[in-house]
Parts: sequence; C-alpha cells; structure tokens
Amino acid sequence: MAVKQTNNSKVDLVYRKRKSAEEMRHQVITFALMIFLTLVAFVAVAYPKTFSPIFSVPFILLLAVVQVIFQLYYFMHMSHKGHEAASFFLYSGLLIGLITILAFMTIVWI
Repeated sequence: MAVKQTNNSKVDLVYRKRKSAEEMRHQVITFALMIFLTLVAFVAVAYPKTFSPIFSVPFILLLAVVQVIFQLYYFMHMSHKGHEAASFFLYSGLLIGLITILAFMTIVWI
C-alpha cells in the first residue's frame, strides 16, 4: 500500500486509517463473494437431477478459476502498486501453462 507522506502526522494517520478501512472492506467483500461461489458449486453438485454433470464440471471449473483470480488479486495483494514484476511473471506463467494445455488437448483430440 502506497503511503502518502506529509509533514502533519495527524493527517498521515487519518489517511492510513482510511486506506486500511477501504482495504479491509475489499477483503471482506471478496471473502463473502468467494464463500457464495463455493456455495453455488456445492448446490451444483448436490442436485445432480437438476444440474447434469455435463454442466456441473465446466461450471465448477469456471468458479475455481474465478476464485483463484480473487485469491491472487486481493488476498495476495496483486492489486497494490509495486507488484508489477511479480504480476508479470505470474500471468506469463499462466499464459504459457494455458498454451501448453491447449496444445496437448489439440494433439490428443486430432
């Protein structure tokens, strides 16, 4: 978290408290959203007559990808300044992994 410095310590304290409260709000909202996504996945599995496995498996995988993105972006603080290099390497590795998986899937299914 970037800290704004001034000569007035009272102003700095108020600024840091406000930024911390804002970050905590984002963390709680993201956590609640992840719990909701987990419950949705459980519902998709709990009712196999309503949700067929053809729908449930890709749907759960999609929810898992969304949760991984939330984990990295909010809980691993990738949204903060100063994490550009780590984000670049992480997303580059993800891209290479996805390309590799697509290549193997193409080879197997052709």
